[in-house]
Amino acid sequence: MPAQSEQLTRLLTLIPYFLARQGITLEQAAEDLNVDEDKLVKDLDQLFVCGLPGKYQYPDDLIDISYSEGHVQVNFSAGIDRPLQLTSTEATVLLTALRALTQTHATAPDAVERAIAKIAAAVGAESAPAVAADDADPVRKEIYETIRRAVHEARALSIRYYTASRDSISDRVVDPVTVQVTDGSTYLSAWCRSSAGMRLFRFDRIDAAHILDEPAQSPPDAAIERPSPIMSENADLPSVELDVDASARWAFEYYLLEQQGPARDDGVQPATLRYGSDEWLTRFILGFGGQIRITGSGGASDQVIDQVTREATAARARYN
Repeated sequence: MPAQSEQLTRLLTLIPYFLARQGITLEQAAEDLNVDEDKLVKDLDQLFVCGLPGKYQYPDDLIDISYSEGHVQVNFSAGIDRPLQLTSTEATVLLTALRALTQTHATAPDAVERAIAKIAAAVGAESAPAVAADDADPVRKEIYETIRRAVHEARALSIRYYTASRDSISDRVVDPVTVQVTDGSTYLSAWCRSSAGMRLFRFDRIDAAHILDEPAQSPPDAAIERPSPIMSENADLPSVELDVDASARWAFEYYLLEQQGPARDDGVQPATLRYGSDEWLTRFILGFGGQIRITGSGGASDQVIDQVTREATAARARYN
């Protein structure tokens, strides 16, 4: 992080910190904030010339902090301790990402839908109720909740599973390990007792799930399965070059992204991704709200780039 950005971030955290600890000593504050006292005093002196936007006409418009006799007291915060309001662009990014989450069934859907409704209401979106995704199939919703609960409680699970390659349905007892998302699909990674090995079970192919009255018993050395790497290894599939922001590095754990060299000084990681269709790539890029971008050298078709641009512009327009 550039020095100026680091300093601004530090300054913005000082007022809420001292408001919650009125009268704290400089020595204790410096220790909590991991800075030396001289630097902390310089930061406090800079806050004296900060205040309400567009004003600075009177002393009462400026932040007022005293630290006489080694104790810090905030007399006027100029509102810096209030929660920041989302801009329309920030709200659009959050709503896009949250709406993508509702399609994966990997998180608690009720919490995601409440967050969507609150953000949409906060930015004045008239369509707030329509934004929150509604799970049209309560049976599937109950199955997904059962799977997540089994993982959370480390309980054995009885499932009825459809195997597409054999076009068959089988009943299995599995020991859940984790839930993971890859290429927009959600999988249960579990030890399958009948196969005596780790297997991946796609959520939308699990027709029934029941938690058993026994703990999960997967071997301690069982490796977590990942979906077949065929997407990343199939040279016939198109690939795209991407820039992945530091804030989206978690995506490497869930998608078949391949790092290309070290991260740059700004934390951005170059990567490549093979994809099956332009439609999927468009949804993938939009779902990250600008945190993952197609680079100039690209590899994506003009249609993908145009579609991403159009949909992002339309999304911003809805909240402007």
